[in-house]
Amino acid sequence: MTRTITFNELRRVKDNLPSGSMSKIAQELNLTDETVRNYFGGHNFKDGKSCGIHIEPGPDGGLVMLDDTTILDYALRIIDEHMELAHTSHH
Repeated sequence: MTRTITFNELRRVKDNLPSGSMSKIAQELNLTDETVRNYFGGHNFKDGKSCGIHIEPGPDGGLVMLDDTTILDYALRIIDEHMELAHTSHH
C-alpha cells in the first residue's frame, strides 16, 4: 500500500522509536539495519537497499511517497506499544 507523508513526519516517527527499534524492525521483516535506516531518510545504499521511498521537494522537508508502508506500520506499532507501556507503568 502506498502512502504520502512529509519528510519531517517520517523523521518524527524515527525519532520517537525506542532504542533498538531499527534492529528489531530489521529482524522481524528480514531486512538489514541499513535498509530500515534508509527507509527513514538515511542514504547508506552501500550496505542497505533503497526501499521504495521517493522524495519530492516541498514544505516540511518535502513529500515522501512510500511504495510500501510495512516498515512505517511496524514502527508506528512499536511506538504505540512503547507509549502504552510508559503510560501503564506510571499507575
